[in-house]
Amino acid sequence: MKIIATNIGPATKVEWNGKTIETGIFKYPTEAPIYLEKEDVASDTVIDRKHHGGEFKACYLFSSDQYPFWKAKYPHLEWNWGMFGENLTVEGLDEANMRIGNVYKVGSALVQISQPREPCFKLGIRFGTQNILKEFIDHEYSGTYVKIIEKGKVEVGDTLTLVKESDNSLSVKQYYKLLFAKEKDMDTVRLALGNEALPLYKRQRLQKYL
Repeated sequence: MKIIATNIGPATKVEWNGKTIETGIFKYPTEAPIYLEKEDVASDTVIDRKHHGGEFKACYLFSSDQYPFWKAKYPHLEWNWGMFGENLTVEGLDEANMRIGNVYKVGSALVQISQPREPCFKLGIRFGTQNILKEFIDHEYSGTYVKIIEKGKVEVGDTLTLVKESDNSLSVKQYYKLLFAKEKDMDTVRLALGNEALPLYKRQRLQKYL
């Protein structure tokens, strides 16, 4: 897996439901490397700390392989890497083959896969329509957040190299499908409950299905 782009963005004011709000969803490729901190990416914008940034959402990765699909659906948009709010655009990232808990070396940083991205209205703001939320969920290629085990620098051309595979087989895609499934698969629920790389509150929410 290869880093195609490193992306950060400024705080951007937008109109939402009659109010002016700020968002960090508008990210664009950088010419310089980016630095992964413990709870965010240096020089990047994180507005809503309740839902973005933090230990388990320090950096967001999205696959460049998915861009052709979305470009075909939204050809009128001005396309560039970072369209999904990702800090790292990664060639070859496949959520179905990436276990939650996997540890990767990328640049001089060490990261652990923590959870898929659940889209919110700010992705709709970036795309100019809230229809993107259901489309993004249905497409099932979520990208992934990572926890930063060791801080470090990442630049275009670096590779995402597996250092340790999780003993728990739950993939990012499996868990993403579980989140939005009306009927929960109990085997997947048990896998998720046993995966300590998932945030505790995520696991606690699944307890009610047992």
